[in-house]
Amino acid sequence: MTSSLYDISVASYLQTVGAVAGFLEKGRAHCEAQGIDLNEIVQMRLYPDMLPFTFQIVSVAHHSLGALKGLQSGKFGPPGAPGDLDFAGLQNLVAETLTALKQATPDAVNSLEGSDVVFEIGDRKMPFTCANFVLSFSLPNLHFHATTAYDMLRIKGVPLGKRDYMGMPRIKM
Repeated sequence: MTSSLYDISVASYLQTVGAVAGFLEKGRAHCEAQGIDLNEIVQMRLYPDMLPFTFQIVSVAHHSLGALKGLQSGKFGPPGAPGDLDFAGLQNLVAETLTALKQATPDAVNSLEGSDVVFEIGDRKMPFTCANFVLSFSLPNLHFHATTAYDMLRIKGVPLGKRDYMGMPRIKM
């Protein structure tokens, strides 16, 4: 069995970002039902030196749709400042990310196979092939930030489980 660049990137991004959309909605509903201020969630950190929930969700969008744009342009960098997003704004960002990812076609993405992408941060440059960028940089970052956001919601008592994190698997039809 071979996996295409589309399979390892966009299809994987759709699964994880779709799961994030689902657990954000469960988080919103739980917080509203329990009287937890959603702004408290948006600003929360797991530890003082970690970036807040807002950054985790912005990074989910950045390491999925932003990574796809990086594959297309050949350049990728860290996410910009998250701005002043409230919980609804974060949900909207995730919804917009899903919509844009669904517009990517296998042919367009697979045509990038063998191309290069460079991650640039300051003067540092890390060159990758597109596939290695997705497998060794983009997906690990996507899962790190999705997991961190999931864990922040769990700390607040949101009733989430493994299925909420995994999203919809790509089962054989």
